[in-house]
Amino acid sequence: MIFLQNKIIKKMRNKFTFLGLILCLVLGLNFNAFSQNEELPEWRLKKYLSEEEMYMPVVNRSFVETPPPTGEVRFPGEYEPMQAVMIVYPLGIPVELVREMAEDCKVITVVTSYEQNYAVSEFQAAGVNMDNVEFLNANTNSYWIRDFGPWYIFEGKEPAIVDNKYNRPRPYDDDLPGHFAEYWDIPMYGMNVVHTGGNMMEDGRGNGVSDDIVITESYSQAGVTEEQVYERMKAYLGIDPYHVTIDPQGDYIAHVDCWGKYLAPDKIMLARVPESNPRYPYYEEVAEYFATTNCCWGYPYKVYRVDIPGGSVISPYTNSLILNNKVLVPMGSNNTYNEAALNLYREAMPGYEVIGVENNLYWDGWLNTDALHCRTRGVMDFNMLYVDHRNVVFGEQEWQDSIAITSKFIAYSGAELKQDSLLVYYSIDGGEYQTAKMTPTGNPDEYVGYIKGYQGESKVDYYVFAADESGRRYQQPVFGELDSHTFTMEEHAQELLTFNLDEISLEDTAEGGEEILTITNNTASDVILNEIMFEGENALAFEAEYDFSLPYTIAVGESLEVKVLFIMAFKADVVIESELVINSSVGKQIIPVKWTGDVSLDENNLTSVEIYPNPANNFVKVSSNGCQLTVVKIYNMLGMMIDEIEVNAKEIEINISDYNTGIYFFNIDGEVVKVVKNS
Repeated sequence: MIFLQNKIIKKMRNKFTFLGLILCLVLGLNFNAFSQNEELPEWRLKKYLSEEEMYMPVVNRSFVETPPPTGEVRFPGEYEPMQAVMIVYPLGIPVELVREMAEDCKVITVVTSYEQNYAVSEFQAAGVNMDNVEFLNANTNSYWIRDFGPWYIFEGKEPAIVDNKYNRPRPYDDDLPGHFAEYWDIPMYGMNVVHTGGNMMEDGRGNGVSDDIVITESYSQAGVTEEQVYERMKAYLGIDPYHVTIDPQGDYIAHVDCWGKYLAPDKIMLARVPESNPRYPYYEEVAEYFATTNCCWGYPYKVYRVDIPGGSVISPYTNSLILNNKVLVPMGSNNTYNEAALNLYREAMPGYEVIGVENNLYWDGWLNTDALHCRTRGVMDFNMLYVDHRNVVFGEQEWQDSIAITSKFIAYSGAELKQDSLLVYYSIDGGEYQTAKMTPTGNPDEYVGYIKGYQGESKVDYYVFAADESGRRYQQPVFGELDSHTFTMEEHAQELLTFNLDEISLEDTAEGGEEILTITNNTASDVILNEIMFEGENALAFEAEYDFSLPYTIAVGESLEVKVLFIMAFKADVVIESELVINSSVGKQIIPVKWTGDVSLDENNLTSVEIYPNPANNFVKVSSNGCQLTVVKIYNMLGMMIDEIEVNAKEIEINISDYNTGIYFFNIDGEVVKVVKNS
């Protein structure tokens, strides 16, 4: 676990916004008193409204309402590929966190031109990769860029920004989406809804979640009705359904990121307080709602409950930032709860690097209502490769010979898709993953591949993968094999291949033997013959010969011949058994195989030989019934002689401690006895 320590040293700064100057004049405050203080004024450092701000009307001076986008709109989720993360300077986060984020993507720092040198010096001193740092010069009133920053969308395959009415009387903050529209040179749409980024989480596939403050503030501050809020969220952001819930936290901020977080389209993390907490019923009401509500893939959300102690103990675990393959989690003031939260993220997001981030500064430390997520905001990769497999197969499926997996692949970069890298990866009953190539369906950006080879009651795990010529790769689910989509097939009595023999008996000579097995496809469709093999402890004693290559497709009504041979090279009067296994697309079928030796012993040969102990570990004794022993030949299961011992006695002890575990055949003056060697 990595803990980032906050070592920010505040420098004297002479930064005051227009709003700060007005407050000083109105309230008769000494302007220079702030400039000489190492700490920033309280109104800048609190996420909630200061007493002065409560008396100020919300004036969205730069907001301009526009018609909604005309193309298909998609609002990407936080766990999708990000090209950058936005922050504000002076920092509200540890500079070590800046260093961590700059390892993987651009860090765009909003700062005045006057203070940019301070930022550069602080970043360099902390070892930040400056090649991944860019600056946007603009004034801000605060560092909560999650709340007032731009909302990035795709309109068709092009990036755009959606601006809304910010619910704070902080004009510089409210101007920021326009600055970023110019920075990226992309369109900006004005959505007349009073909203904040901290009260919005989206799954990238049209589902969104907010506390109900979006309804009350939109009506009280902008005269926008509840129905209009839903209509505009769909028109401007593509959000439908829009899950508007109560605020279980019951605090002033009423932001969803203080108690909940999407971890994947089908996973959501929700805070849980002790039963003794007065807010307990409200947290449970929200948890029950999501546990019984379908995600975008058609089944109820997988709900992960992160425990928080409540009260004054800091535990802002849902206020984390997912940035590509990392999860940056703000740490609270109780180590036991911290460890449990980190482990829960690791369980829910296998394959991600989960990092705990500490921040204990007096002014800028984490709060339950204001932490890491509130002070950062990701910028989607405008050129991402998107895998949109909407019709996820889950639960028990009605029997069918193959399952179609359909997905859209969108390369927002405009790069060509790698046609040989559009694949369904699937595993049947826990076996090795196989691949099925996906081919165009004829619909825009849509491809289909087929999962085959399962049986009735099989469990199938799968995920969809794509790559494009820009070098981007993506999969759904993003966890791949670590946490794939899963379904089962219903019980089914399959039509199988038929055989001319129910059992193969090889009895003709002691030297060997052969039999012809005829395989016939009497099913209603073509069958793929995948494997012909022997299983069991005597498997190496048999061999199958055929003149076709596997896998082989047996057409309806077609027959194939397989010659089954016994290949041991010595005489014996024992029975050797195995199983011939036929694996095909209609299942596994087994035919017993048996060879019986046919030996006529000379009357002068031994009438009785005893070997003991049998089975044995280290030594065996070979004794006759009164006759002299002359030679003992020992063979392995392949028929290879591994030892020959000359004897001139009625009894001999043989050391077999160096033999491998298995079955051996002792040929004692022509009489063969099977000996089992234990470990």
